[in-house]
Amino acid sequence: MLAGEVMTSPAITLRRDDSVRRAIRVLYEHDITAAPVLGDHGELVGMVSEIDLLCGAFAPGISAPRTVRDVMSRQVSVVEDTTDARVLTDLMVTKRIKTVPVLRDERVVGMVSRRDLLALLARSDEELREAVLAALRERYPADASWEVTVRDGEIDLRGPDGQGPEHVADLLARTVPGVRPARPH
Repeated sequence: MLAGEVMTSPAITLRRDDSVRRAIRVLYEHDITAAPVLGDHGELVGMVSEIDLLCGAFAPGISAPRTVRDVMSRQVSVVEDTTDARVLTDLMVTKRIKTVPVLRDERVVGMVSRRDLLALLARSDEELREAVLAALRERYPADASWEVTVRDGEIDLRGPDGQGPEHVADLLARTVPGVRPARPH
């Protein structure tokens, strides 16, 4: 599974000259925790998060930050749309970040949040079964005789010539997050 397959697109973005107040409303209205900040030519120049905005909004004194430029983070962890979801998850866990911009040709094409990744893992057994069947049809178009059962995220798989899940374990691990081989009986 690739970042481009799990991202939310298009990304909700802000401009560095947007007011802190506008940025707060955008994040709140879209129920997101962060947004990429774009420069004059649509290039990524930063990220602004809830915590950045809260700190800016509640800064003491009359010289409180007024624009996104004043509160945004300029160091941004990004991934390409072709980045594997496992690499993306490792990045989010290691850096303790909730949201990552997804780029294609140096342009923001989407965002992946921890919630997007959790949604993959929260799929029903029937949704997982359909995803496994789709992956198998794509990889083995001539072999239509796969029997797939998913129970509580565990897959019981029988393929041509008695092939089991170990035969396609790498394929399933890359394409169907949330499913795992059934324990031996």
